[in-house]
This record gives sequence, structure tokens and C-alpha cells, in this order.
Amino acid sequence: MNGEDQIQKAYEAILGHDFELAIEWFEKAIAAEPDNAAYHYKLSITFARSNKLVQAIEHAKKALELEAGNEGYRYHLQVLHARELVDHAQKELSTKSEHAERAIFLLKEAIVLDPLAIEAYLILGEVFALRNDYARAYQTILEAIRLEPNHELAKQQAARYKRKLKS
Repeated sequence: MNGEDQIQKAYEAILGHDFELAIEWFEKAIAAEPDNAAYHYKLSITFARSNKLVQAIEHAKKALELEAGNEGYRYHLQVLHARELVDHAQKELSTKSEHAERAIFLLKEAIVLDPLAIEAYLILGEVFALRNDYARAYQTILEAIRLEPNHELAKQQAARYKRKLKS
């Protein structure tokens, strides 16, 4: 079986919502054609969807290494790095509240890497609110709403921060 046949099997597994099996088929395709950047990229996407961020980043890096000029691969890696920063920020916040400055820095970096990272805006807004900086919290959440106007949590947060600003 060649790499393309294995990729087809991976897609069939994805359609059946069996992401672990899809990962196995993508890995077999890579074993057959280790220098195929597209295979690494596809595996990276599947790892990311399975919340296996370390492996997703590893294969995204490999895809970009194999095809350095591919802007799609570069953007995908940036988005993964943004998710990684958001995860780190959440860990900082869960350990000690005095790590808020570090979390703010990480979340802002995540937004630079992926300006569409709604989760980063939501958490950043919450961090500002925890510091009683409702003006910045409100502005941050308004940016999230601008990006995703029907996001219910963002709308709820915005309303809460707006009330806090008025009181």
C-alpha cells in the first residue's frame, strides 16, 4: 500500500470519527514517504484536533522544514504555537494568581501569533477582570465579539464587564 492509499484510509477513519485510527494511517503514510510535507501537515492537524499539541507542533515543524516556503504550513504552526501559549497562560493562572502578569504576556503573544484565537481574548479579558481592570477587560472582550459576533460567552462577559464599569 502506498502513501496515498494510507491517506485515504486516514480520511475514512476521520469520517468515522476515529481519530486514533486516522493518526495510525497518517503515520503509516509518513513511514512510506517520510519526506512528504503534506502528510506531516495532515497528521499535525489530526493531532491538534485530538488535543495532542506537542505531537501536532512536531509534525507541523517537520512539514515546514520540508517545504519552507509554504505559507499555509507556516500559519498552521503559528496557530499551534498560539494554542500552546494559551495553555501555558492557563497553567500560570491555575497555579498562582500572582502569575497574572506572565499570563497576560503569554495571551498577548498568542493573539499576535493567531489574531483569531477567541479563547485567548476570553481568558485575557477574565485576567483583566480579576485585576479589577474592567475597562481593559471590556475592550478585550469587544475585540472577541468583533471577531465572532454570536459568541455567547463573550457577549455574557461583555455585559458583566460593562455593568462593572458603570458601578
